[in-house]
Amino acid sequence: MPLSLGQWIARRGARDPEAVALVDAATDEQTTYGELERRIGGRAAALRALGVRRGDRVALLGLNSVDYLEILFAVARAGAVAVPINYRLSAPEVGYIFDDARPTVVVHDATFAPLAKAAAEKSACTGLQLVEDIALHADTDPFGGETVGTDDIAMLMYTSGTTGRPKGAMITHGNLEWNAVNMLTSAEGLRPADTTLAVAPLFHIGGLALFTLPLLYAGGTVVVASQFDPRQVLDIIASQKITVHFMVPAMWAAMSQVPDFDSHDLSHLRYLLCGGAPCPLPVIEFYESKGLTFVEGFGMTELAPAALVLEAAFVRSRAGSVGRPFLHVDVRIVDERDEDVLPGEVGELVLRGPNVFAGYWGLPEATAEAMRGGWFHSGDLARRDDQGFVTLVDRKKDMIISGGENVYPIEIEQVLHRHPDVADVAVIGAPDPQWGEMIVAVIVPTPQTTVDGDQVIAFCRERIAHFKCPRRVEVVDELPRNATGKLLKRELRTRFTSAATAVTR
Repeated sequence: MPLSLGQWIARRGARDPEAVALVDAATDEQTTYGELERRIGGRAAALRALGVRRGDRVALLGLNSVDYLEILFAVARAGAVAVPINYRLSAPEVGYIFDDARPTVVVHDATFAPLAKAAAEKSACTGLQLVEDIALHADTDPFGGETVGTDDIAMLMYTSGTTGRPKGAMITHGNLEWNAVNMLTSAEGLRPADTTLAVAPLFHIGGLALFTLPLLYAGGTVVVASQFDPRQVLDIIASQKITVHFMVPAMWAAMSQVPDFDSHDLSHLRYLLCGGAPCPLPVIEFYESKGLTFVEGFGMTELAPAALVLEAAFVRSRAGSVGRPFLHVDVRIVDERDEDVLPGEVGELVLRGPNVFAGYWGLPEATAEAMRGGWFHSGDLARRDDQGFVTLVDRKKDMIISGGENVYPIEIEQVLHRHPDVADVAVIGAPDPQWGEMIVAVIVPTPQTTVDGDQVIAFCRERIAHFKCPRRVEVVDELPRNATGKLLKRELRTRFTSAATAVTR
């Protein structure tokens, strides 16, 4: 029988009450499934006492913590809808989400009390509650649970907003359960004996639903760290004997630079998973050189999130691919008329399955556009070979047309990531009167180096077709990214479409 999110821990608590569910990385304090079940019931009762009812929204604003996860499950137990919010947003941005989601209660930790208050003042939201206040009710008479179905909304996950205002993706209880099933049934899979580290932000679908929720569904252990510090993460992986671990590319890259990386015992790691953005090949090669299994995949908030995975057996033979669909996901590559293209041809990646979201909160037209013909349109350009392996070409909106040629920034970025003076890079198109668009490389140099634009362009010309090579090179201290590590290319376009050039060819 399908289970709603609020029932997952109840079942595990009855089945394996002494198994360890959660570990606080800062204190090593453990919470068993039996204890977790009791605490969720008490916190659900506290939410009910605050007026939370079936279908109401409860916003969560805080660092990763055991409390955060307990309250998230308590929201589901109360029959309400969790709204995890990015704490890196400004007060007006959080206020926009408050106005859009209209939460009955906002549960925040003390660190973000000023942000919650400032955001509430810019919206109609009034129900602010400290995490600690809800925690006081963890051992009170538990609330047994509101009846909800798998088609009911479990969460509103606000998209990154890389192209404008964020939209609330309606993730159902069924979406989350099928995502867990997909994760459990992949070649690498998840097992009750596995331990993962939740250090990617839990307000992001990847941090929450790639390993954290599926492993709790499977009966494994989740170690929770409040924030990312490369050295501390390495220490935790070693000391807690982490077996499966997810991070975004920027986090993997930062951890690879820890000076005493090789002094850590990582022998218990079964595999590493990267998502959120394409991972630079040198980063993948670093971890593989340490004898670690590095797995890539493709997912989106709207897919709850897992959709495709390049399993370990194919990492080398299919390098550059994001793999094949999970067991319960259907994939097509289509043209502008939503007709299938031939194997090897570029088209838009569209997907279907029980993990696909229910639509955008309060936006029926955007939902209809995204779900044309019953398939979710990802906005990603991709090609698929005759064995079903999918390779992402680029975001549809990021493709550059220069001199009538389609140019895909990811291909150029992967080349530039191999340049010894390049720490980070983004490639964008800028208006050009002769070619329509010119290719601009925006580069963050490695420490104590100076980027030579002419040399960078020459480096590219030795490796890719000349029409794909940058004609401008811009140097910056850092690239604008959101909390999930995705590049905010619209900010770069705004800054550099009319800026003076560093190097033009």
